Amino acid sequence: MILRLLPLVAAVLLAAHAQNSGLKPPKPDVPFLKHADNLVSTEVAQAKEEKKKDNSTYVIDGAASPSKTPLALPIFIFESEKVPVESLQLYRLESKGGHREITIGKKGAEPIRLQVTPLGGKLYRIEVYDELEAGEYSLSPNNSNTAFCFAVF
Repeated sequence: MILRLLPLVAAVLLAAHAQNSGLKPPKPDVPFLKHADNLVSTEVAQAKEEKKKDNSTYVIDGAASPSKTPLALPIFIFESEKVPVESLQLYRLESKGGHREITIGKKGAEPIRLQVTPLGGKLYRIEVYDELEAGEYSLSPNNSNTAFCFAVF
């Protein structure tokens, strides 16, 4: 029985090692887009908050992010040091007048579902649950104006 399980255990361990090897981001607390064996940094930006009644609008400079992916189901590799991975939320941004913005509140945008898989230690794989349309997006920690932006084309 043990001889039958040994190849299975070895295959699982090799698959787990292959998933982790070479995928450590060069910076902690910044999500990196996974493109095959390459990691592409998301754009790190600070959103400016504008409060209106029951909503808050967050504005990010620039009409488009320089970080781009052709994948409708992007995968991120994230090493958590100060930013808890469970605090990250994904939102679609709207491009208006040379900037990107999102309104959050009673009648504002809802976060897009994510799936987080631990890869060992403080390393995580973040996957988008449903396909994204072409456009601008931001992964942002709760209660923070930091935005990790990227575009799907």
